[in-house]
Amino acid sequence: MSNRAYYAASIQDFLLTSSDEIVGKITSQHAQDLVHLQANAWVSQIEILKRTLQKLQTGYVFFEMLIPRMGRRADVVYIADGIVFVLEFKVGETEYKAHDLRQAESYAMDLSCFHETSHDQLIFPILVATNAPDEILDYKKQATGVFPPIKANAANLTKILSQILETYKSTIVIEPTTWINGRYKPTPTIIEAAQALYAKHNVNDIARSDADAVNLAETVGRINEIIHQSRIQKQKSICFVTGVPGAGKTLVGLNIAAMHNNPQDEEHAVFLSGNGPLVDVLREALAKDSKSRNADISIADARRETESVIQNIHHFRDEYLRDSNRPPVDKIVIFDEAQRAWDVEKTSKFMRQKRNQADFNQSEPDFLVSVMDRHDEWCVVIALIGGGQEINDGEAGLNGWFSALEKNYSEWHIYYSDKLKQKEYAGQNVELSLLKETKSYSETSLHLATSMRSFRADKLSHFVHYLIHNQASEAFAIYQKIKADYPIFVTRDLSKAKAWIKAKKRGLESCGLIASSGAKRLKAEGVFVNNEVDAAHWFLNSQDDVRSCHFLEDAGTEFLVQGLELDWCLIAWDADYRYKNNAFEHWSFKGSKWMHVHNESQQRYLENSYRVLLTRARQGMVIFVPLGDMQDATRTPAFYADTYEYLKNCGISEF
Repeated sequence: MSNRAYYAASIQDFLLTSSDEIVGKITSQHAQDLVHLQANAWVSQIEILKRTLQKLQTGYVFFEMLIPRMGRRADVVYIADGIVFVLEFKVGETEYKAHDLRQAESYAMDLSCFHETSHDQLIFPILVATNAPDEILDYKKQATGVFPPIKANAANLTKILSQILETYKSTIVIEPTTWINGRYKPTPTIIEAAQALYAKHNVNDIARSDADAVNLAETVGRINEIIHQSRIQKQKSICFVTGVPGAGKTLVGLNIAAMHNNPQDEEHAVFLSGNGPLVDVLREALAKDSKSRNADISIADARRETESVIQNIHHFRDEYLRDSNRPPVDKIVIFDEAQRAWDVEKTSKFMRQKRNQADFNQSEPDFLVSVMDRHDEWCVVIALIGGGQEINDGEAGLNGWFSALEKNYSEWHIYYSDKLKQKEYAGQNVELSLLKETKSYSETSLHLATSMRSFRADKLSHFVHYLIHNQASEAFAIYQKIKADYPIFVTRDLSKAKAWIKAKKRGLESCGLIASSGAKRLKAEGVFVNNEVDAAHWFLNSQDDVRSCHFLEDAGTEFLVQGLELDWCLIAWDADYRYKNNAFEHWSFKGSKWMHVHNESQQRYLENSYRVLLTRARQGMVIFVPLGDMQDATRTPAFYADTYEYLKNCGISEF
């Protein structure tokens, strides 16, 4: 029927097939090494379902069904009488654990959101803790959508399924083949995508299959062609990849690195980023995932493995600064957010002060290309470009790369996105004339045109662009098109904002409190942007851990969240970027007072900080604007009132 499920059958065929034969069909498709415990779990699941479904005699079962977005598989999906049941088994478990309930609910939510033929179906997530006590079946009737997770055990599963099927008698017929082959439109978080790719899932398992997103596969395919061509023709190449915010540029880089992550392979690749929190989070997420899939590996060994494929760009730089002649072991390097590499002034100053390199006089792009140029025959550099993401001074931008290539590396082949002519994708005006005397080629396929970050609102980035740049009417018009699917609210009450976020979040969805690093006077509201936050703990720890983002206590700044995302965001807005006299003003809190920011570059960094914050949420957000305090000169109500009204003028509802 479909490889989306390792075993699929009607109830009649399922009941007539031996457990051993069913397990054999499942294991024949299982890519990972099997342990005896897993096979025993499948046998237990099969036998429980045989007893359960013998009395129902209707429907269809799917074992190990691929769940879009996560790249993982649900234990069993059972469809009958127009209802979809997602069954998560915990064989031998004597209690209903919160994490297991959230996992079952998340599988059901992902089917509802990302599996086209499940959009309008009733979906019941059921946690089957086989040895747990009976729980009262209590739910509120609804017409469509995902129900809260239901607790069942091996003994009462039949009763629960029967009661639901009796309550929701339906004339809807779900045809099994049509249903399971419905188009997947998943938009994984970058963490989920990395885990799936490094677990050897195909990118098609986690990428949208609709026509709008075919560009992702085209981009990866074209880069791979350039890699193979460079190796065969012994040439050195660089590819500049652009895309709309959230289009999957980092996903492209991780996919290339995952496809070429064998250290013994001549085409071995490494993913490099100057975004320290992103590197820390991805490494730890991959290590934990690897450990969960392989009981024989230690977490220390798992971490060492991930460090070989995802590295901090500055550590890479320092490694080859120490040895000025040795080429890297990697023939392919992917630079994430390449436009943020340092210019000559910042790099030289850092090298003099921190690395004792008195004569160093190169920009970071120039030095990084020079390191790869040490290879005798071939190499490929993939530069991922994110416009509007500059939040630090001293960033070279694309012109830093082009200038270095034009002056010092005339034999390199340069492939660039045709969208580099547009400032919104390049981050600044790009001087393509610098490439006039080089071997350069414009490539349509090196641009990603569809946002994948917010599956509910790919127009979000345009809305945020207009909001940031004081174009309220344009922002209002776009928000009217997305508000039904992507809720945004504004409030003066932080406790109400937190309650809204917690009410919206379901299953394993993420949420977090975020604010600008310049939002120093939010301290009076209990929001501390100066606190040091461990990125891996904040993003990856469980919903029961007070260090995690889920508690809405530790605030993440633009530096922590850039390149990553959350399902639901609470954005605290301070007076550093305040609206006054029909325009935005730029302020910095120094000592005990606010000071005007007049430098244009610093103004742009502040604008981009808020752009980053406003584009982190995948499903919706609430913006908290303080009331201020007449008794405190650093946060008078006037600092906030016009900002609040401006946000409402952009179409955002208040509560």
